[in-house]
Amino acid sequence: MPDASRHARQLALPGFGAAAQDALAHARVLVIGAGGLGSVLLPQLVGAGLATGPGGRLGIVDDDVVELSNLHRQHLHGTADVGRPKVDSAAERLRALDPAVTIVTRRQRFTSENALELLADYDLLVDGSDGFATRYLAADAATLRGIPLVWGAVLQYGGQTGVCPVGGPGYRDLFPAPPAPDAVLDCATGGVLPSVCGVIGAIMAGQALTLLMGVGDALIGRVTTYDARTGRFRELPFGHDPHAASVTELIDYEQFCGTASEPPAAGDSGRSLDVSAPELARLLETGTGDGTERNARPLLLDVREPWEHELVALPDSTLVPLGQLPSALDALPRDRETIVYCHHGIRSQDALRQLLAAGIPARHLAGGIDAWSREVDPAVARY
Repeated sequence: MPDASRHARQLALPGFGAAAQDALAHARVLVIGAGGLGSVLLPQLVGAGLATGPGGRLGIVDDDVVELSNLHRQHLHGTADVGRPKVDSAAERLRALDPAVTIVTRRQRFTSENALELLADYDLLVDGSDGFATRYLAADAATLRGIPLVWGAVLQYGGQTGVCPVGGPGYRDLFPAPPAPDAVLDCATGGVLPSVCGVIGAIMAGQALTLLMGVGDALIGRVTTYDARTGRFRELPFGHDPHAASVTELIDYEQFCGTASEPPAAGDSGRSLDVSAPELARLLETGTGDGTERNARPLLLDVREPWEHELVALPDSTLVPLGQLPSALDALPRDRETIVYCHHGIRSQDALRQLLAAGIPARHLAGGIDAWSREVDPAVARY
């Protein structure tokens, strides 16, 4: 058995013992996400002795890099890690916690194309992702691989978590259909309280350990919700839907959830509707737009949230949050070009479609203000 002195306090737990510790050491667990939830559950799994024995393996899948705005809740990373791949800084911290742990990092997104291959050598999937599309994908992939899933979700002041065992009831029994895309905020726009990540991430880690050790009563057929504003938990029971279609293959989950980011068609001239950060810098310097008035400076339209605009913004830009854009279209100019931007260029694509449909000459900043910071002006801080 791995170092008994390291795990002495949990070996003393009733019902734990050497057999449970050995099961953890040889466990093979894949975790999606090294962000807010991963930053909590990953150290707890490693601290408990996961994947420290022969054949044990802790996989981490995440394609993102550390940003300054992550650090208030993603405590697995530090200020010096800004710009580093999250899987790299996470693995470094986890190996410092226990050098015996075997970690496999995959710097890529968990997708329909790679999910089954990524899960081939694992016995448990833990999903700490931040969107419905990935959660449906994780649930379906775990079903097809015949392994259990622990999932969690956080937003603003609350969160929820549950377990999908082999044979159900599963995630699709709880959520037969995804919510409308415009009805759900993400953490970038809605925010999230750090302590919510701590609570939900810890419950997820506890559920993973419960499944791996065979100790306790897992959240099967139940989902736990938490509200940080009241400190209250609620437990919601659910069962298998006898009318639900069987999962036989992986699908396009962005399309299923209505969140596919399809770029708008090219303009009438056939030119791209993307503007690179350097191209926008040249455009602002020369003052030449693409509207009817050829020498007019383009309108810079920021469709992020007010707190983001206050944090950092392009000079002389007009703020209209994406949710308020439909009611603001009539007030936008038609005689000069509008360049719309957001954080990473995702929301601005949605805004661009609305602008073009309203007959407003427009393009959008590819990569958003994040690209501007990297490629044009580092003084415009990334967040």
